[in-house]
Amino acid sequence: MKWGCFHPYTIIDVHSRYIVGWMIDPRESSTLAEPFLAETITRHGNDRDQLTIHSDNGSSMASRPTAFLLADLGVTKSHSRPHRSNDNPYSETTFETLEYRPDFPARFSSLERARSHGRQFFTWYNTEPRHSELGLLTPTDVHHGRAGEVRARRCATLTAAYTEHPERSARHPRLPTPPSTVYINRPPVDSTNQASA
Repeated sequence: MKWGCFHPYTIIDVHSRYIVGWMIDPRESSTLAEPFLAETITRHGNDRDQLTIHSDNGSSMASRPTAFLLADLGVTKSHSRPHRSNDNPYSETTFETLEYRPDFPARFSSLERARSHGRQFFTWYNTEPRHSELGLLTPTDVHHGRAGEVRARRCATLTAAYTEHPERSARHPRLPTPPSTVYINRPPVDSTNQASA
């Protein structure tokens, strides 16, 4: 369809960069967003008052029915600042990765082709790339609590390599550390707390 476009909906766990839910549709609508959110939240078994969803100010996420749904599910809402679509750097980076990969086509021949591409991309994104911001772990490793196990194996490998050939490195190699806390909009630092820390 000439001049048509498909809209990707994604829900990303910002701590692990894991895409917990996604869908692609030819339209952007709160009637699509509501069941998508409800199904994704329910599937992952999150407790009430545990989640905050940060989104842009698009009609599908800023609608009153979506707000009521999130309140019913015990989810706190957070929105981007007006006219700032890039307030969520995690989703913006994910979409940029999607669009700049070599296998991203100039156009999709059908909605099913777009969804098929989405299945391949989001599976790859969750399981293969090792993010520098995650200490070179995959989103799957962090999201499913395997970060410690993976890091222990890597430490053992690095130690064995260093022990066998210490001349190859000036010091014992160290693994990058994944962050313990992640923010979209970091709260201001309280100077009294910082001084006592």
